[in-house]
Amino acid sequence: MDQTVEKKDSREILEERASQIEKTEKAKAGSMQIRFIAVTGILAAVSVVLQSFLAFPIPIMPSFIEFDLSDLPALIGSFAMGPVCGVLIELIKNLFHSIVTRSFGVGEISNFILGAIFVGVAGLIYKYKKSKKGAILGAVTGAVAMAVLSFPTNLFVVYPSYYNFFPKEAVLAMYQAIRPSTQSIPEALLVFNAPFTLVKGLLNVGITMLIYKPLSPILHGRHN
Repeated sequence: MDQTVEKKDSREILEERASQIEKTEKAKAGSMQIRFIAVTGILAAVSVVLQSFLAFPIPIMPSFIEFDLSDLPALIGSFAMGPVCGVLIELIKNLFHSIVTRSFGVGEISNFILGAIFVGVAGLIYKYKKSKKGAILGAVTGAVAMAVLSFPTNLFVVYPSYYNFFPKEAVLAMYQAIRPSTQSIPEALLVFNAPFTLVKGLLNVGITMLIYKPLSPILHGRHN
């Protein structure tokens, strides 16, 4: 009789502990989901500001291409919360910017595709190599992938969409105003866009490496 009671008590204790563990895990999962949403939203807001108010043209590129650091929050989010977070930030940023843009949404499509490649590749590599070397490898690989893939995406997707609003000859003329020897759009994309995209990506990488470590505890909720 006593042994039966002891077995029941032991079973009840185990069941109670299992229930407590399950509740704790559910609470942790809920907390992580809330943090994911909060971090994504805050970084997306910063990204919108950087793209909408702190972008500027540079003399070595046609006027319809501007320089900004709006991929920076997305890269930070990709490291902190995973590649999905980074891609979502890119999506939210460009959806908001499409409201005020004069590029008929084409520029936002380009920015999203290239930004998603950049932060997606970076975040995916860092997810499996969580170290400073892994972060650098992922970010640089993402920047290179973005620059390389900018050529086919611009040539076959983005620029053909631009031609619905601006004649192809007019677009080429903008490049020729900077480099008169430019003969074609593919040449312009190789000479201008790909290097510009790479440099822009590497600048984002450099700044991220400087600021991510002090930001990481805050993003993960480990600050005092």
